Amino acid sequence: MLIYAVSDIHGNPEKLSKIRRNVVEHNPDVLVVAGDLTNYHGHRRVVSGLNDMGLPVLAVRGNSDLPVVDRLLRAFPRTGSLHLKETVLKGVRFTGVSGAIPVPFRTRLRWIERPVLEQMLGLVQGHSILVAHPPPWGTLDEVMGKFHAGCRGIEEIVRKRQPRMLICGHIHERPGTARLGKTLVVNCNMGRRRAGAMIDWSASGEPGVEML
Repeated sequence: MLIYAVSDIHGNPEKLSKIRRNVVEHNPDVLVVAGDLTNYHGHRRVVSGLNDMGLPVLAVRGNSDLPVVDRLLRAFPRTGSLHLKETVLKGVRFTGVSGAIPVPFRTRLRWIERPVLEQMLGLVQGHSILVAHPPPWGTLDEVMGKFHAGCRGIEEIVRKRQPRMLICGHIHERPGTARLGKTLVVNCNMGRRRAGAMIDWSASGEPGVEML
């Protein structure tokens, strides 16, 4: 399976066009969006644009996405929300959680309440691909190279469940890949001059990741 992973679109038409070009060029099986699809407005335009890419789209909300984004993801035929659910495509299991950390930035969306964390611990397995907006605390999460701004809840989930992969974004300064135990962490944010990550996934062996 070929997975095209992006995050932090922030409703930018140029970023949507860049995604569309890469979908045409690489022909991935699925588009995964790890939050911040919008910038508090333009919800229908963005989700409709993703739906029109012509492939399945799986997403979670980030801190700049209002609740209407989840409703729209469920309403369009090719898009779906991964929040607190599992979706299986071609035998690959995706699960996710919407939300963002409350510090160091003020956000409108926080999921770190213990019941949500416990529910996620029940969903994530060793064969899962976990999708979340923030990276785990201490991994691909340095802001301005000075301090960690990842999510301790995501770190706890990854350390306890060790999914094969975590797809995340949020921290624009730290795109790329890193290991947290057995989990391959991919920060696929669409920061300046970036276009996400193309992931060549196989049932066995190390996934290949090309940062675009």
